[in-house]
Amino acid sequence: MNKVSTSRQELRSVLITGATGGIGMELAKRYAKPGRTLMLWGRNKERLEEIAKLCCARGAQVFPRQIDLSDGESALAALREDQARYGLDLIILGAGLSDIKSPDQQTEDPASVLKLALVNYATPVTLATAAAQSMVTQGYGKIVLIGSVAGFYELPFAASYSSSKAGLACFAQAANLAWRPKNIQLTLVVPGFVDTPMSQRLEGPRPFLVSAGSAARKIMKAVKMGQAELVFPWQFRVLRVAERLLPSVLRQYILQSLDVGQKKHAEEQG
Repeated sequence: MNKVSTSRQELRSVLITGATGGIGMELAKRYAKPGRTLMLWGRNKERLEEIAKLCCARGAQVFPRQIDLSDGESALAALREDQARYGLDLIILGAGLSDIKSPDQQTEDPASVLKLALVNYATPVTLATAAAQSMVTQGYGKIVLIGSVAGFYELPFAASYSSSKAGLACFAQAANLAWRPKNIQLTLVVPGFVDTPMSQRLEGPRPFLVSAGSAARKIMKAVKMGQAELVFPWQFRVLRVAERLLPSVLRQYILQSLDVGQKKHAEEQG
């Protein structure tokens, strides 16, 4: 089979996890068009039905799936089933959990840490690998992983969240080296604060806040252009460079001094 450049390949089939979350819903709406098949995964049944109906109205063929990504084996089986039925040109792995240790907690809750690690890291890298395996056979494909600028920092109040995003970034860098030569484009998206229900739970300022619609447009452009990494907004790229120049002792002091809270625990998957 002749390979086709992923930058020019028409996206006929798109799978989005976290399709009932803020960014996921925006991406689903924007990718919906006649002649395209959308596989939309999410936990919230009502919102899943809502976004599926909207995408159908825009001409797309839509197959929603209510699923919990903390069950990695079921998610892997579901991916293979959807892949076999509808094909897969682009997969956007956007579902995620976030949690912050409250001041009265000595440590994070172990059960929550396990679930967060599964949803934020173990399951998406498994699904990405399974998608790539199929894409190698068809000769092209695109994969998107949604990380976070939190992965740049060792956040003492969100150790499991920040480390899960750091691990995702490391996987994306390594997988890109392995898959790009096989015409599989992997894009790591590293957003700052996006105005979604997840970030709205945070107590305190959300600097450089970006709307979910703006985030979706940036992601789609990065996918079209074949970018390996997208960090936004631009201020976080500047901060990333600046913080590398700080002495380690000062960096640790700043991180330990951060005061961040949230309105409730255990943000559910989109």
